Amino acid sequence: MTDAHVRRAHARGVTALTLDSPHNRNALSARLVAELGEALAAAGRHAGTRAVLLTHTGNTFCAGADLSEPPSASAALDLVALLRSIVELPKPVVARVTGHVRAGGLGLLGACDIAAAGGGASFAFTEARLGLAPAMISIPLLPRLDPRAAARYFLTGERFDAAEAARIGLVTLGDPGADVDELLAPVLDGLRRGSPQGLAESKRLVTAEVLGVFEREAERLAERSAALFASAEAREGMAAFLERRDPVWVSELTREDAGAVRGGGEAR
Repeated sequence: MTDAHVRRAHARGVTALTLDSPHNRNALSARLVAELGEALAAAGRHAGTRAVLLTHTGNTFCAGADLSEPPSASAALDLVALLRSIVELPKPVVARVTGHVRAGGLGLLGACDIAAAGGGASFAFTEARLGLAPAMISIPLLPRLDPRAAARYFLTGERFDAAEAARIGLVTLGDPGADVDELLAPVLDGLRRGSPQGLAESKRLVTAEVLGVFEREAERLAERSAALFASAEAREGMAAFLERRDPVWVSELTREDAGAVRGGGEAR
């Protein structure tokens, strides 16, 4: 299929899965989620694959949810299933990031076993600015992230670079001045030297905590995420984003500040 949203290639024990949906900046559309799930399952069955490399075309790794698609509980569950499939895959999954990662796209990084980011990479949890929350992606992310950093970036939506992403545990290797392929060369070489059984059992050890969170929280958080997407506040936030304007809760503050200035006192 020439217009695939996920392209596959294999060389020297590594199966590369490339997100290639430029029209929506590799957003997590129903189609991309389905194709990526199928490609991961195929790589998991492939005897010659020692590791999976998840990468992207263009200057965006993944823009998060596809806001042009209507939200639904089934879409939330499909994303949870995709994240869990990355964690459960018996092959190590390595993310290669040279572009922007936003919102739900950060969940892909959290689910991967190893992630590397170089020049051009930037990150932001933008959900709170849209009336949403990083609910489902918190399952693989919170066990890995520095708690103080998670609180800051979940709440503020600030953008940060590859070095900060490495400091807080979002990525394994991060250097804004580095070539990401140079960062990954020793990692991929090490994975190629691993035996299928050794890699699978070692991965099982380091993913046990994350899988436990999936068992306890996945259904509840998927329901919560679907409810948030269907809320009036989120509809306003997403509309404002698509229309490139401030949502009402930001414009209200602007009017309040202007009134305080005219009144000569503090806004109450």
